[in-house]
Amino acid sequence: MLPADMGMGGVSAATAANLEVSGELLKDFQKRVDALLADFEGSAGNATAVGAQTISRASFSVGGGDFHEADHLYTQYNRVHGHLTALSKSLSLQIEATSIAVLGAKNGFANLDEDLRHRFWEIQTQLTEQQNQQREATQAEKAGKEAPKQSDNTQSTVGYN
Repeated sequence: MLPADMGMGGVSAATAANLEVSGELLKDFQKRVDALLADFEGSAGNATAVGAQTISRASFSVGGGDFHEADHLYTQYNRVHGHLTALSKSLSLQIEATSIAVLGAKNGFANLDEDLRHRFWEIQTQLTEQQNQQREATQAEKAGKEAPKQSDNTQSTVGYN
């Protein structure tokens, strides 16, 4: 037997009331997300800044002799640097997508500007491509092969009709 306050779909009236989100709350959340994105893009953690922080192989040793430990350290540095750069790009895209999703939740996704809907799906496609590239790189590493190079392409042509 169901409690007396259960409505259609098994959700109580109290729960349904708690799930309602006012436009003001979404507007405040939108402002906070936009501020986070602006702070992130202006910080040393943005993809451009992280990508620019590179070290040459020569920085790890002096001279032309074999120094295998330095080679391994340089390889690991580049691997971690690549992961950090990809993470930074992904974080920025996810914050931007969240910002668009909040607008969609507030106004209805169908009521969003065509450019925003297009950008949302473009971001989703980019994030999926990044995940696929990361999966391929991880599989290549496990197999002892060189990981495929990640694309810096920010324009996607798939995922939106």
